[in-house]
Amino acid sequence: MTGRLGTGRLRLWPQSLVGQIIALVALALFVAQAINFALLYRERTRLELTGQTAPAVYRVVDALDNRPDRPIPPRMRARFVQGTPSLKGQARPDIEKRAMAMFDDIGLRILSVRVAQDDAVMPMRRWERIRIRANGDAPHDHRVARLTLAAEYEPGKWVVTQARTGDRPQRFGGWLVGQTLILYVIVLLPLLWVGSRLARPLKQLTGSAQQFARTGSADPVDERGPGDVRDLTMAFNAMRSRIIAMLDEKDRMLGAIGHDLRTPLASLRVRAESVEDDAERARMSETIDEMNRMLEDILSLARAGRSTEAVQKVDLASLADAVVEDFIELGSPVDMADSDRAVAFVRPQQIRRALRNLVENAIVYGDRAHVSVNREDAMICITVADDGPGIAEDRMDEMLEPFTRLEGSRNRETGGAGLGLALVRAIMAEHQGALRLANRPGGGLEASLVLPG
Repeated sequence: MTGRLGTGRLRLWPQSLVGQIIALVALALFVAQAINFALLYRERTRLELTGQTAPAVYRVVDALDNRPDRPIPPRMRARFVQGTPSLKGQARPDIEKRAMAMFDDIGLRILSVRVAQDDAVMPMRRWERIRIRANGDAPHDHRVARLTLAAEYEPGKWVVTQARTGDRPQRFGGWLVGQTLILYVIVLLPLLWVGSRLARPLKQLTGSAQQFARTGSADPVDERGPGDVRDLTMAFNAMRSRIIAMLDEKDRMLGAIGHDLRTPLASLRVRAESVEDDAERARMSETIDEMNRMLEDILSLARAGRSTEAVQKVDLASLADAVVEDFIELGSPVDMADSDRAVAFVRPQQIRRALRNLVENAIVYGDRAHVSVNREDAMICITVADDGPGIAEDRMDEMLEPFTRLEGSRNRETGGAGLGLALVRAIMAEHQGALRLANRPGGGLEASLVLPG
């Protein structure tokens, strides 16, 4: 369960280089804005507390500046009381703490502070009345949040005052969200532009490398983008040109070798016909035929991945049936199970050769070949099973290497040069498929050509 959850989390993270860079920058901006929001929110809260507390604090200061025995002007809206006053409303310890700090900053000695908040109908301020009259409305009192602050300036002596709190809605959150969006646009849009310039040549480079892996040839990559990317594409194009030149030279060399070797082999066949001893002449002909087959296998394996045969839409069931019919006409013990139509885009001559190699191995080493064509999800499997001894599990991979043979029944006298399975694997790799070997539960080997359907 943990592995599945981990895989799910990884899928949320972009896989491309540009996507990861953009995601990291976006995450860094988000963290920076979150820290900025916390600091600004803290400072704004402090300023709001100061704004709510200051009017009441200033009225207390004004009242205490006048002698307690003198009448307090009406504008001060403060009164002196003996004993702890009773305050109505909800206690505001945050404003109490801020008021004590402000008294300390002023240098006024206050023993304690009590603050309560409630709703009350309070007269409108003068500027509010002027604004309402200018709009043509009738002045009226309105309900606002009211703070009642009591400050103990001497033991048992309190001064009490009232003030209204601010009633304007806060716009801090919306402003910060807008700032964040603007920051994202300013930073991420240029980053997206740079990323696209970086991604296009890299994507083309990847496609060219994949094409080279499939076909042995690839189109050159446009040398564009940032300087580092241009240097990379220039180096890739140069490497591509050198490799293609080397492969072309190899093909020319293999063609020359094949021609030069076939000529003396043909001469040997002509000379073998002049041998009077029938048994000796037959053995010489078999040796020459074996050398021809070995030469053909070596040349085919060396040219693997650079086939000039065109890809065609082929019914693999019909192709396998035709190959089986050829073996049956030669008297070989081969049978084929009924198979449904299985169409794929392949190089038919290569698939035919790969299937023939598997059938020949099954006949030589397993007495009989059983051919079938089946679908497995999105893949098509051409399976050749035999009734032989099979292959040891620890030697399965080894048998796919060139010039590798098993001892016992699979030796030079009964087998070839050990190129058959290696050639089949190369053909499958060129078709984006695979050669799969497995021992049958009842005995024998099962070799499958797995091709994309």
